[in-house]
Amino acid sequence: MRERSLGTLALVAHGDLFRLRRYGQTVCRVLGVGEAERVRLVTLMSEAGAELLAATGLTAEFVHRSGDPGVIGVRLRWEEDRAPSAHVLAAAGRLLDVCVPEPRHLLLGQHAPAAADPVRAAARAREECAGVRDTDMSEELNEQNRALLAALQEVRAQRDQLRRLNEELEETNKGVLALYSELSTELEETNRGVVALYADLEDRSRRLRLASAAKGRFWANVSHELRTPVNAVIALAQVLLAADAEPLSEEQSKQVSLIAGSGSTLLALVEELLDTAKAESGRLEPQRTEVDLRTVLHQLRGTLAPAATEGVALDIEDAAFPGRLVTDEVMLLRILRNILSNGLKFTAEGTVRLSVEARTRDGAPWAVFTVTDTGVGIPEDQLDQVFEEFYQVRGPHQRGRSGTGLGLPYARRLTELLGGSLTLDSEVGRGTRVTVALPADLPAHGLPAALPEGPLLRSVVLIDDDADFLRVLVSTLDPLAEHTTTVTDSRTALRTIRTTMPDAVLVDLAMPAPDGYQLLEQIAAVPALHQVPVVVLTSANQEALDRSRLTRARAVLSKTHLTAVRIAEALGLAPTAGGDGAGRAAAPDGIPDATAGDRGER
Repeated sequence: MRERSLGTLALVAHGDLFRLRRYGQTVCRVLGVGEAERVRLVTLMSEAGAELLAATGLTAEFVHRSGDPGVIGVRLRWEEDRAPSAHVLAAAGRLLDVCVPEPRHLLLGQHAPAAADPVRAAARAREECAGVRDTDMSEELNEQNRALLAALQEVRAQRDQLRRLNEELEETNKGVLALYSELSTELEETNRGVVALYADLEDRSRRLRLASAAKGRFWANVSHELRTPVNAVIALAQVLLAADAEPLSEEQSKQVSLIAGSGSTLLALVEELLDTAKAESGRLEPQRTEVDLRTVLHQLRGTLAPAATEGVALDIEDAAFPGRLVTDEVMLLRILRNILSNGLKFTAEGTVRLSVEARTRDGAPWAVFTVTDTGVGIPEDQLDQVFEEFYQVRGPHQRGRSGTGLGLPYARRLTELLGGSLTLDSEVGRGTRVTVALPADLPAHGLPAALPEGPLLRSVVLIDDDADFLRVLVSTLDPLAEHTTTVTDSRTALRTIRTTMPDAVLVDLAMPAPDGYQLLEQIAAVPALHQVPVVVLTSANQEALDRSRLTRARAVLSKTHLTAVRIAEALGLAPTAGGDGAGRAAAPDGIPDATAGDRGER
């Protein structure tokens, strides 16, 4: 930092102090020092000069130091051992940017703006200072008063500005506090609303779970109550139509055939309702096997041909699939039957056609089934709604035609379970096209196991109040057991078991009192029967079973699909499907469960 001298004054009399003040004001003004800073510097150097005026050799040298910021100051020198008062030094240290007291030496100064050309600025200050004339005391006093008034006005302006800022800050604080209070209230209200909404959602969720469980129990009970009379109707119709039965007239034969067909349709509807419930609960598992597509198409043709009314042709192509088709045959039948039945139901004239083709998707083979009809069609705004359960298409073109509203939702759900997709295009008055795409060559599992040669059991006791079901079950057990004993009255069941001491017992849970649960408790109470395996048969959904009362049972099997192989697997007499139990589900409490995935068409 370079220092330049701007002039030196000798201070001997009081008049020199006025000259010192004028000189300092001129120097500060030329070098761009502000009004307030200039007043403070001039006042303090005048006070210090006045206290040191009696000292020998007192001089005042104005100096300028270049830099950013620069410094304009006055250096007082004297020859005696004197010093300014502590009051002046304290004020200078507080009000000035520079205050350096030393023996016989005092530097007072203020920051000044950086001059573009310090040499020219110093020369100009010296020129103006050289022109300063001697002034009398009154003129100097007036000058001081003007400077003081200017400083007071500036202080007042700053005070007023500070007051305004304080008022604005206070108003801002009030606004912030009000906003904070409002936001806190709103947040509290929102939190209360969220808590109330959460409680309401919890309550609704609980009620939905209870309703879903009640629906499952209702369908399970209804299915059991419906299966027995429907199976009886079908069995009686088959007895009347048997070759060795009394001959019927042609009209009687047609009527009985109609009864049998209606019973089979009703039984299939009950099975589909059960499968819908199982699919919703995630317990419907595909049982994939290699499928002969020609057999499937033949079954569809034979089942649905009678449903085609006069003027409507059912065209199901007879083609073998090029390559392996591995899927769940029962699910595939139900998907295609539902779609074709819809087409026949809503087509008054024309054709309902099923075509099959092989396609490749992402390098993998797919089977694509396309069903087209020339029926009434579906309005565009209802194309998505037809996949909602129990929804029926509205419109004058649908008058006189109706269904359950389960066919398409059920078909789509089964298609998705098989890893495929179902899409629908339709136009009112022109017909509908439904496309089902399924992966064609997935690994098969759940293939039926083979039984060893010869009967595996000496005797089996069968307990069920449905005589028709018992006749079917006895024939099913022929390759497995040498002798079967049937019991239709649960009150005599325990005595029969103790008398025959069978190798296995199969009992229906839905027996009249005592029911299947009570029979299990009776069997468990007899030590001699502890080694006799008991297999429970049921038509109920899993939600309807009381697992805590089934600990005596070796396995739980569905009545909708009983085979000798499955019974042998449940009793541990044959390897499970695939040799490792693939496709079998383990029930809670260690009870093997074969109810999941069973369908009546198997």
